[in-house]
Amino acid sequence: MMPSDAAEADDQALIAAAARGDLVATRRAMSAGASVSARDARGRTGLLAATHGNHIEIARLLIASGADVNAKDAIQDSPFLYAGAEGRNEILRLTLAAGADLKSTNRYGGTALIPAAHHGHVEAVRILLATGIDIDHVNNLGWTALLEAVILGDGGAAHTEIVRLLTAARANLNLSDRDGVTPLRHARTRGQTAIIRILEQAGAR
Repeated sequence: MMPSDAAEADDQALIAAAARGDLVATRRAMSAGASVSARDARGRTGLLAATHGNHIEIARLLIASGADVNAKDAIQDSPFLYAGAEGRNEILRLTLAAGADLKSTNRYGGTALIPAAHHGHVEAVRILLATGIDIDHVNNLGWTALLEAVILGDGGAAHTEIVRLLTAARANLNLSDRDGVTPLRHARTRGQTAIIRILEQAGAR
């Protein structure tokens, strides 16, 4: 059954309020009967809209009200995946506590861990490594979290710490890209001295 115009208006009011971080308006829309499962034209739920803006209290409210942390939009982002990729750490923790699907993947075929490593979000990587997420998952580009941290990282403090965390968590250090190039070889090509040292000391080839 299609929602009425009034119900649709309430649903869209909830998503808009969540997007702009208006907790009072979000509560008002929910009290009027808005659904936490409703989508906007981009396929976003209110929870994903709140995650985009890092509106933690709204995310907490929506999750407590049954919002799906794994619901994907038109470009295959979910609250869980986006929170991991963009270092929305408090929301990431909330999504994990609410049953985030660790095997879900984004439009690049990557788990939440891979873009977290790529973007240099140390705490997000640390949070995800404390779960059962597949540390050696390979995305559609043929890259693991470790490869992305090296190839797409800047070799600075954040990416170096992420490589250290992945190494300590027993990532496969010699899992190469599609061209047969290992993380260590990529690091050497890029002159990432600190990362080279970590990988060599851990026995990478």
